[in-house]
Amino acid sequence: MVSLPQPSLLHSAVTVPCLCCRKGKDQFDNLEKHTQWGIDVLEKYIKFVKERTEIELSYAKQLRNLSKKYQPKKNSKEEEEYRYTSTRAFLATLNEMNDYAGQHEVISENMTSLITAELTRYVQELKQERKSHFHDGRKAQQHIETCWKQLEASKRRFERDCKEADRAQQYFEKMDADINVTKADVEKARQQAQLRHQMAEDSKAEYSSTLQKFNSEQHEHYYTHIPNIFQKIQEMEERRIVRIGESMKTFAEVDRQVIPIIGKCLDEITKAAESVDHKNDSQMVIEAFKSGFEPPGDVDFEDFTQPMKRTVSESSLSNSRGDGKSEPKFGSKSKGKLWPFIKKNKLSLKLINLNTQVWSLIEGAGPEDFSNLPPEQRRKKLQQKVDELNRDIQKEMDSRDALTKMKDVYIKNPQMGDAASVDHRLAELGQNIEKLRLEVQKFEGWLAEVEGRLPARSEQPRRQSGVYEAQNASGVNSCAQDRESSPDGSYTEEQSQETEMKVPATDFDDEFDDEEPLPTIGTCKALYTFEGQNEGTISVAEGEMLYVIEEDKGDGWTRIRRNEDEEGYVPTSYVEVYLDKNAKDVHKPLQKISE
Repeated sequence: MVSLPQPSLLHSAVTVPCLCCRKGKDQFDNLEKHTQWGIDVLEKYIKFVKERTEIELSYAKQLRNLSKKYQPKKNSKEEEEYRYTSTRAFLATLNEMNDYAGQHEVISENMTSLITAELTRYVQELKQERKSHFHDGRKAQQHIETCWKQLEASKRRFERDCKEADRAQQYFEKMDADINVTKADVEKARQQAQLRHQMAEDSKAEYSSTLQKFNSEQHEHYYTHIPNIFQKIQEMEERRIVRIGESMKTFAEVDRQVIPIIGKCLDEITKAAESVDHKNDSQMVIEAFKSGFEPPGDVDFEDFTQPMKRTVSESSLSNSRGDGKSEPKFGSKSKGKLWPFIKKNKLSLKLINLNTQVWSLIEGAGPEDFSNLPPEQRRKKLQQKVDELNRDIQKEMDSRDALTKMKDVYIKNPQMGDAASVDHRLAELGQNIEKLRLEVQKFEGWLAEVEGRLPARSEQPRRQSGVYEAQNASGVNSCAQDRESSPDGSYTEEQSQETEMKVPATDFDDEFDDEEPLPTIGTCKALYTFEGQNEGTISVAEGEMLYVIEEDKGDGWTRIRRNEDEEGYVPTSYVEVYLDKNAKDVHKPLQKISE
């Protein structure tokens, strides 16, 4: 009787470990969620810094707009107001606020370059590194799971073969014990049992080999691969935490770097505020509005109880010009200063009001010689005008010198340009310089009158319409003096008591309607075109023929007439004058020429 080994012994020969691979996989899932949360925190911080930079830029822009809004406009009245210390301090504050805004722009730029841009690039690198680590982890997890499946398959096959061997052994023993079974059937059962036993032994060997391989892979997985992957993930996460901490430190350092400059801006504002000098500002106001008039003297007592002719009191309000000497005008004996708050007679007031209206319409801001201003203010305005004209002359002369040099270059090197092409421009510059010099001479004459360096122009009439002129030469010189500046810039007038009583109480326009125009004393031809934009002047075209009604009195102006309604002054250098003693004979040929 054949004896076979018991299959139950085979089962006890190999111990199969209990492995839960799902647990490791769950830890990978948890780590994946945590690292993704870390990236979300980093992106949230990047968004926070980005919004902070936008706020800084918006704040800087608003500060700049605010500073620009309150900056004085060039060539405006506001610019003149900034000569006071208080307004200059305000201007310094505006400039410092502009620099203050620039520091906020620096904060925005530094945060964008040092934090936002760097962290954005780092987040992209972090995502790639995280993806690589978890890819390696999943690959290792899949490999160990595959080994586990192979071990399970080998184990089930070994178990199945052992069971088959047990059944074959039991069948052989049953057949061997049965006396009714033939010897051939028993042999067949014995061979079948031996075959099953051999298959069980082979499955055992295979299962044992697979188990050893799995245990080796599992040890490698849990003690080498997974720890390495976890270590890399941990280092990655720690770098992320360190990086966000450094970014927060940079966030503070960017602000701290501009604090000294902002402090300097605030120090400059404080310094400007401390420079405000109320005494200096008050003195500037006094200088700006100082009139130059002397205070009036005492008013004499006028006794109305005595039947005698009233006498006009003589005081500093009516001091005559030139030490009491005056020129006759409508039979008057004295010429006095007109104070803006003193009324002397109706005719003078009407003259002043009409002239003021004419100047306002023509100039828009008073007469050309600023005779409407007090002496001191008039002197300042005239000096400013002279300085301005001199600067214009210098610019024109610089342009002329540059063109002259260019012309010399063209003459020496004809291939560079035509020398004749600049002649026209040089001629224009020469004419402009001549015009400006005439203007300077005119304003310097007025300035000399105000400063007392030259005697007042007693013979030169104001540049106004001919309605104030008399019908003869003596009437011209006397009537034109109705509105004239004294050497100190104040207005003067002449009028006797008889003349004052003859003035009717009617409108000023009606008083002079019956005056006839001045007679012509010759003709003239315009050498250049003149644009008469100032009050009392007349525009002429080059080559135009006109009548002369008043010669040049030494001030560089000649009075001419175009027709019965158009007359005025032109520069003497702009016309060629042909005087004729027979004024009536001269008038008719010119009419024929003009027709």
